[in-house]
Amino acid sequence: MAAEGDFLMRYRAVSNKLKKRFLRKPNVAEASEQFGQLAKELKQQDCLQYAAFCNLAMARCEQTLFNAPGEALALTDAARLFLLSEKENRALQAPGFDEHLQAALNCYSFAIKVYIEMNQPVMAASLSLELGNALKEMNRPGEAVVHYQRAAELQTQQPIESLLSMGEMATCKILTRDYDGALAVLTEMQLLCQERGLQLPGSNTPVGAFLDIVAKCEISRVLLLMLLEPPPQKLLPEHAQTLERYAWESFDPHSQGFPVFLFPLWISSLYIIYVFLRSPVLHLSVRPLLSAEQNHLLHLVVQERITPSGQGI
Repeated sequence: MAAEGDFLMRYRAVSNKLKKRFLRKPNVAEASEQFGQLAKELKQQDCLQYAAFCNLAMARCEQTLFNAPGEALALTDAARLFLLSEKENRALQAPGFDEHLQAALNCYSFAIKVYIEMNQPVMAASLSLELGNALKEMNRPGEAVVHYQRAAELQTQQPIESLLSMGEMATCKILTRDYDGALAVLTEMQLLCQERGLQLPGSNTPVGAFLDIVAKCEISRVLLLMLLEPPPQKLLPEHAQTLERYAWESFDPHSQGFPVFLFPLWISSLYIIYVFLRSPVLHLSVRPLLSAEQNHLLHLVVQERITPSGQGI
């Protein structure tokens, strides 16, 4: 309580300097500096929420001074402190109403807005990603999706970064069991790689990091289609084309589409075994070749589509 009392007394003392007095203009720059100093001291004392309030006051001062970079920095510091305070409360299992998390969300939102107004989309995108990662880490993937989406939209001039943000969107949709949504995002990612990715001379095949992203998307899309089992009349053309690639006869070395080496034969084997045998043994042979997320999808396929009892194996 002593720390709280001291904080309130010093906070009010600085705030009083901002009050308008007859024939005297308040020294906003000095107040901003003092709020910043108080924030640093409180952070060192592990009084995170009080430090965050001081950074908020500092941001208001910087806004009054038309110092957008200073305002954005102070808002970002406040957002991170509120987030740390929320994580501490959760670690202690203290009762609460997510008030610190809500304060962090507001601060991030304002900071992102300031960076957009400053025409700094890269900084705005990095904060959107930071917030998405924090929400995902706190087991709130449904809320994280919108922030990953915003990051992807802000990264239009950075295609690889934008695709990675979209990948995080797909992951969150899988975690919330929105498999149709995840499939849509992964399909869009694959199309963007074909449209915007670097390509080999005389072909439409992406190269480098774009090629890796296409391969990962394709595998996850096949697994999602196996899980969703959309009826033929509802199967979108782009998904039908994906499944057709894994029929044995589709492996044509002279094909103008994706070359055979792009997607290994084991993916075709997996799909063929699934369609004709529905064998739960398939997951034992391909598990080491998949990412953790793809293994999760394969487990769901085995559990919900292949094993009749729904108990898995």
